[in-house]
Amino acid sequence: MGNFLAKEPPPPVVLVPPLFDFPPLSARNRMLEPSYNLLFGKLALKCLFEDYFEDARQFSAKFLLKPIDDPHVDLVASLSGALDRKAEGDLVGNALFRWQSDVDDPHTFVDLSVSTSNPVLLMRSSAYYPKYGVGAFAIYPLLSKKAYGSTNLSLGATVSPFTTKDEFPKSAWLVSKMGRLTVGVQYEPLCDENKDTAKYSDLRNWSCAAGYGVGSRSPLSPSFNFGLELARSSQFIASFYQHVVVQRRVKNPFEEDEVVGITNYIDLGFELQTRVDDSKASENLPDSSLQMAASWQANKNFLLKGKVGALSSTFTLAFKSWWKPSFAFNISATTNHSTRETAYGFGLRVDNIREASYQRADPNFVMLTPNKEHLADGIVWKMGKRPMFQSDLDAENFSELPKELRPPQKIL
Repeated sequence: MGNFLAKEPPPPVVLVPPLFDFPPLSARNRMLEPSYNLLFGKLALKCLFEDYFEDARQFSAKFLLKPIDDPHVDLVASLSGALDRKAEGDLVGNALFRWQSDVDDPHTFVDLSVSTSNPVLLMRSSAYYPKYGVGAFAIYPLLSKKAYGSTNLSLGATVSPFTTKDEFPKSAWLVSKMGRLTVGVQYEPLCDENKDTAKYSDLRNWSCAAGYGVGSRSPLSPSFNFGLELARSSQFIASFYQHVVVQRRVKNPFEEDEVVGITNYIDLGFELQTRVDDSKASENLPDSSLQMAASWQANKNFLLKGKVGALSSTFTLAFKSWWKPSFAFNISATTNHSTRETAYGFGLRVDNIREASYQRADPNFVMLTPNKEHLADGIVWKMGKRPMFQSDLDAENFSELPKELRPPQKIL
């Protein structure tokens, strides 16, 4: 009678859902933005406060399409307008055809765009060389942008070939990163009809900021960014953005028995603006304003977001199916604090740019919740082909991670 060895059960794993949007549209256009806006968390806060929030009595639809036989090109088309004739605003449509030399690199591309609000065909191009920290961007024939960037320094300017000497440059910035501390200054002249104004000596054209940030900016790593900015010598802005990675215990009947948990992404942010200039030039600005927002991606299908401001509050629920192509539907409810009235808006997205894939990670991955009762004691994890995400993050071996879970490597 032969010996029978029982098969060892597989070790428990934790699901890591794909990000709701990757790359987000703001990341695809990152070369458009000065590093001054990127490093102080402005883009992250903009996505948190705006993405999937629909204006009251407004609708939007977005289609992100890619041909099966050519992954280097894609088309993004959008349509937005009012739900009823009482609301102001015309129907606006935009289309953007894009080509990327590297399907995994959104910073080097050429695209063509057209819009009903601005019926002019524009061609944009961008090239970025991370090895040298140099990038250039242009919109033909109206605008060009050139920038230099590295892991510690970013210097750039926006110029227009058809402007006068008094309008040169359109904007300029200098940002330096020293460990966790980032400081920068930005020059952006006001649209002033008085051409005799000494723009470089006018403090209203200058902004400066300092920020402190922790984290690799990978979605798998908790991070936060705190920033203080004096904008145009008239507004003091304090902002905070935090990305939290948590795990919760889950029992999914559609998954294998060894799946014991799932990873959630939570984003929190606030922005406080206070007027510091009492001159007449600042009378059109409120004395102070505060807005806060939170976002929770529970799994690959559901995203909850809410934001609160002085005048109104908005709550939105987004559902995304990962068929081929995928569909995302979101509905927003906005409550006016003064009238107590609630209005609704909705949005639709169609996307076949990428496919959804749950990653599997051992329960030691990233940040564990205080309750560890679901962890198996005494298990020795084996590297093999299993995605040991935590060890990769600690060793900064981001090349082994899925591309959407890697942090940006350069300042641009």
